[in-house]
Amino acid sequence: MTAGLFDKHQNLRTSYEALIAASPRNPFGVVIERPLSASVGIIEGRKTLLFGTNNYLGLSQSQKARDAAIETVSTMGVGTTGSRIANGTYSLHTKLEERLSQVLQRRHTMIFSTGYQANLGTISALVNKDDILFLDADSHASIYDGARLSGAQVIRFRHNDPADLDKRLARTKNASGARLVIVEGIYSMTGNIAPVDKFVEVTKRHNVTLMVDEAHSFGVMGDHGRGVAEMQGCEDGVDFVVGTFSKSLGTVGGYCATNHDEIALMRLCSRPYMFTASLPPEIIASTLAALEEIQARPELREKLRENSERLHQGLKKSGLSTGDFVSPVVAVTLEDVPQALTFWNALLEAGVYVNLSLPPATPDNRPLLRCSVMAAHSAEEIDQAVAAFTDIAKKLGLTA
Repeated sequence: MTAGLFDKHQNLRTSYEALIAASPRNPFGVVIERPLSASVGIIEGRKTLLFGTNNYLGLSQSQKARDAAIETVSTMGVGTTGSRIANGTYSLHTKLEERLSQVLQRRHTMIFSTGYQANLGTISALVNKDDILFLDADSHASIYDGARLSGAQVIRFRHNDPADLDKRLARTKNASGARLVIVEGIYSMTGNIAPVDKFVEVTKRHNVTLMVDEAHSFGVMGDHGRGVAEMQGCEDGVDFVVGTFSKSLGTVGGYCATNHDEIALMRLCSRPYMFTASLPPEIIASTLAALEEIQARPELREKLRENSERLHQGLKKSGLSTGDFVSPVVAVTLEDVPQALTFWNALLEAGVYVNLSLPPATPDNRPLLRCSVMAAHSAEEIDQAVAAFTDIAKKLGLTA
């Protein structure tokens, strides 16, 4: 008998059906019916605190960004209907690239339609089947997918371990192809912060190229919000910076910034850049407005830092297992999926929405309740979330 198209997914189907059967709601199908603000939305007909949105600076609800989008829609329409190399480049696209170059202190920037495509397009343009990619073991799916698209050999090194990378680079010193190392500033599942400065030292010693994905750290880390590399004082050692607009900027899209003049060639060989429609003009306009807010309001970063510490310390004090790094991503690690599913449902019923992250997408194959903090959260909202976590953990017998 000929195999069916979905036969290969039978194990996934079994796991998914078991998960749905064990839960009063689909954890991957939560609908935010309406946002009331950056930090509160309507879910299942009731007000719910939003602690799972990546909206770190609360700018998805920026009035300046809204006004910019509305004005642009009225004058330029809602879409470009073409790729950047066809009819999809408007003056706003080049303006955003120029402005990002200024902010990031790089000579060149190219923008993509999503942050996912930024990784796919950058990686596949930089390496091919003759080259070697060195990836942190906890790299985001978009990085691994970019590696697959490139065809390059992939060598993984231990998470946040410059010494392990050093050994693996040494073993490939006679490789004939190019070598590219990729790390992230903040890792999206756990909130771990990379020792980018140490990775710069290693890559310089081996004379290889370094790319840093600052998706979750742009607008968040560093005196000017350029990310972890700025915070650690090692930006000059980073060859390519990739990021997204869908986190601190509150819109959608992605970018790659560099001092390499060959970025013009990347535009001609990056398939995720060449063969998809460019961002609509209203998205570009709202992103520009949000970018200006990030630059003009450094107090947002300070508020975000305070809020991150408040949530992290509150969950630690309650006896829950969280990471050692204080960042806007605060993850509570649990032991098994049924426990995590029960906890997540209880949180939502208590009016707190967080992300439920399950194996195999999580480090160490343990489930996570992943929280993302915002500058827009009040101290009272954070305390309310901590109280909900604390109460549920006690009822489930996870803490004393």
